[in-house]
Amino acid sequence: MTSPEHLLLALRKKAAPLAGWEAAVAAVPRELFLPDIFETPHGILSRRSDPAGWLQAVYEDWPLTTQVNDGNPVGSGGFRLPTSSSSMPSMMLQMLDLLRVSEGDRVLDVGAGTGYQTAWLAHRLGDEHVIAVDVDPELVKQAESNVRAAGYQPRMVCGDGTAGWPPGAPYGRIIASYTVPEIPYTWVEQAPGGRIVAPWGGSFFGHSFAVLDVGNGKAHGRFTGHPAFMRSRPGRPQRGFLRDWLHHQDDAIEASTRTNPLAISRDADALFHLDLAVHGVWHMEVEADDDSGEVTWWLLSDDRSSWAAADYVPDQHQYVIAQYGPRQLWDEVETAWTRWDRIGRPGRDRVGITVTPEGQHLWLDKPGNHLPAP
Repeated sequence: MTSPEHLLLALRKKAAPLAGWEAAVAAVPRELFLPDIFETPHGILSRRSDPAGWLQAVYEDWPLTTQVNDGNPVGSGGFRLPTSSSSMPSMMLQMLDLLRVSEGDRVLDVGAGTGYQTAWLAHRLGDEHVIAVDVDPELVKQAESNVRAAGYQPRMVCGDGTAGWPPGAPYGRIIASYTVPEIPYTWVEQAPGGRIVAPWGGSFFGHSFAVLDVGNGKAHGRFTGHPAFMRSRPGRPQRGFLRDWLHHQDDAIEASTRTNPLAISRDADALFHLDLAVHGVWHMEVEADDDSGEVTWWLLSDDRSSWAAADYVPDQHQYVIAQYGPRQLWDEVETAWTRWDRIGRPGRDRVGITVTPEGQHLWLDKPGNHLPAP
């Protein structure tokens, strides 16, 4: 696995949606878009110390983290927040398949990162039909160098992707490579009659593609897929170690519930609907290290003021809850989950999204059938 052709073969074996993109995958060397040190799902690799392992990882179907903490130094033992990457090629193909580009389409690539996807687009559509924008000036500079080294000349600009790039509009397609909590209306304005594809969601669950078609000044769409992308930088909440969010543990209020916390935390449809109702909260599972099968599901407010812990113990039907802070986070989650249960546990595929000048609106099954308010 040391060349674009090897990557193409691996993607074919995985049945990735390659239609229309085979030539781009085979023609663009991924190694030109990666720094000498990057982070794989299995650890950090250095081209200098392990050139063979580095090259092998380049052509695996892996996401490769190329920047942490916005490029700021990470102290010893410090939290490493991924802030830029070369996305998993099969995930890129999923997005591009949803985008449905055609010859002559003008595409805005928002969140250019390393420029690898930009190069694919330029290879298929031509340099003059591709504009890439990223908020980080250093990333833009490096991405431009990368795409030039690969032989392409798309327009690379620095700016807040939320605003799109008005000088290049109109676009036939807009694709974003970071997760947004809402679809900016500026994208709708800049893609009249076009299509928008972006990872979408809030703090609680951000693992959906929003796929919208634009017409008559509005965009309508649905949700699909299970992407895992970084959050947009403007307004991005802080993240860190669990210990950074825990405080006043002796003051926590304990209770119990018959609602299995793992029945919520491991159900993507439930998490999607909870994300609509429980705002400014993220979560993580921590498994016991004694092979007992016990798991604690932590709920943590973005502002660090509140937290909750739900303890799962196998073969039990009563679960201990601890909560602290002005928000009773478990109560919020359980209430939202109960509401979703009472309306028949609709899947995410039944939810639609409409974006107008007034904002984005979500509905169930058909426009106008608004989801229950939080």
